[in-house]
Amino acid sequence: MMRAAAVALACGLALSLAASAAAPTCNLVPGWTAQGKVRSYTQDNLFEYMDGNAEGYLLYGFQTMEGVTCEKGGATLVIDISDFGDSDSAYGMFSATHDPGQPMVKIAMGGQIVPRRALLVKGKYYAEIAANPEGDYSSTLREWTAAIEKTLDGSSDPPAALAWFPAEKQQTLRLVPESVLGIGILKRGYVAQYEAGKAFVVEEESVASATALMGKLRARFAGSSPAAVGDDGFQATDQYLGKLCIFRKGKYVAGYGNLADGQDGIALATALAARIR
Repeated sequence: MMRAAAVALACGLALSLAASAAAPTCNLVPGWTAQGKVRSYTQDNLFEYMDGNAEGYLLYGFQTMEGVTCEKGGATLVIDISDFGDSDSAYGMFSATHDPGQPMVKIAMGGQIVPRRALLVKGKYYAEIAANPEGDYSSTLREWTAAIEKTLDGSSDPPAALAWFPAEKQQTLRLVPESVLGIGILKRGYVAQYEAGKAFVVEEESVASATALMGKLRARFAGSSPAAVGDDGFQATDQYLGKLCIFRKGKYVAGYGNLADGQDGIALATALAARIR
């Protein structure tokens, strides 16, 4: 009984430590002290903290948030770490909130530091820091992101799907949480913007569900013609999406939409299909 109790206590302690791993504390960086109470939010009450911005978090699968405000020498840092359940969702939140016009920093799965704001994503966690008052806090934010990164569990490798999209002339790449390309039946997937058009990859639960999805897409785009891409493909022209080429490879449905004049949709789709693993 004593041994069982000891094992239970050890397991409980491990779970407690794991649960607190994403909770930031002001002593992570020397000299900072807590200002006010620790924040904790779930799907049910995130609106109390973020008001209109909460909806975007929930779209990406937000689970919980732990936060703290730290103070040092008149400067304050509002630090929040959110659990999004999986790395794709956490990276999706990061891809939706970082500034594409500013450089990224090489930390964990991805990060960005601007004078008064820092973002960091690792595993299923998304961390953000806001600094006040006005000023350039870049060096302070670099110190804090490095400290926070060490406390977060999970992989520092970016989602595998990011490597599937050709980097040449790529303008943006993000996870779209619903209605990929504005099509409701394309529930969630990665979309890359190019000069030539938009590339996308949607992962279905199985080959069968991906096959069924292709049938629905063919029915949606009247007048489509077969395209020898992946396991099954077609081309079409749409009033809103222009020229497009869509294919299935295994359980993935992918392709290009809004293709510019003169672009070979089949060639582009074939190259994309070859990269999907």
